[in-house]
Amino acid sequence: MVSEASVGGAGGHEDDVVAKVASAVVGCAVYVGGERLAGEWSHGDALAEVRERRAGFVWLGLFEPSVECMREVAATFGLHARAVQAAVGAYQRPKLEYHDGTVFMVLKTVRHVEHESPTTANEIVETGEVMAFVGADFVVTVRHGVHSSLRGLRAELEGVPERLAVGPSAVLHAIAAHVVDSYLSVTSAFEGDIDTIEALVFAPDAPVEAEQMYLMKREIVELNRSVTPLATLLKALCGTESALVPDDVRSALRDLDDRLAVVAAQVTAFDELLTSLLYATLAKVQLQQNNDMRKISAWAAIIAVPTLLVGVYGMNFEHMPELGWEFGYYGVLGVIAVGCLVLHRSFKRNRWL
Repeated sequence: MVSEASVGGAGGHEDDVVAKVASAVVGCAVYVGGERLAGEWSHGDALAEVRERRAGFVWLGLFEPSVECMREVAATFGLHARAVQAAVGAYQRPKLEYHDGTVFMVLKTVRHVEHESPTTANEIVETGEVMAFVGADFVVTVRHGVHSSLRGLRAELEGVPERLAVGPSAVLHAIAAHVVDSYLSVTSAFEGDIDTIEALVFAPDAPVEAEQMYLMKREIVELNRSVTPLATLLKALCGTESALVPDDVRSALRDLDDRLAVVAAQVTAFDELLTSLLYATLAKVQLQQNNDMRKISAWAAIIAVPTLLVGVYGMNFEHMPELGWEFGYYGVLGVIAVGCLVLHRSFKRNRWL
């Protein structure tokens, strides 16, 4: 016989799992014929409704779910354990996998961080992830990063029912298009930062230092790691025959690949320009160091004149010239002043000072 305490413990654990799932869910809807069915749905009830109707699909949206939450969702939708582990862990590279009738895709999201000037910013590009599990009658999206919201995209799709009528693959295409559009907006904003940096690098007494250029290079590398792999994934998705991705969706993905190629070309151009600007910055730093060394050397030469004379007359030999001369002290000071003045004018004329 099972005790009441054990029943209560099991029930409490189930309640905890349900609470964790509910806290991670940002949207759960059933779409039939492209139209959203009214009412609030749990993921289990939504999937049961779709399979009972044998029509439509479920779109479940999760935000940074816990391990227990993903296990519960995976059990309901039959998701692959390895893909589920990747969805929980985040910080994934873009990838595309097929698991038992399910497509698992990871896309990197980016956001341009607002700042007063690229010369003082600590971060310019912020990244996140959107992961999508696509099955015959469901799509589960998992987001990491507060900037990767799909709420507006969901509302946009619901305004065009004929797109949702295509099925879960239409949602996958819409997410990919949304991510590529964000790449375009980020590269446009980044271009403004690079123009600002370029103008400052070649300006007199520019405030740009090599450390800031390295930060810009780091940000463009981070952007490149998000953009470049996605092109390979889109080509693989378009080139793979699958009932989950019909021909019209694959055709739309090919068009999306062309837009992504434009972004990739921009990122490559930014990287090359930043490399050139970095070399220019380092050259300016080296030139400044050379100028500083010339100034230091010039002043050291000027200071050597009084040092030499004072050192000679400080040896206190008994028989030294001018020691008995009444104006010897003033004569030595005059020689020091004239020697320093001649050296100073010479260095000034040769632009060492």
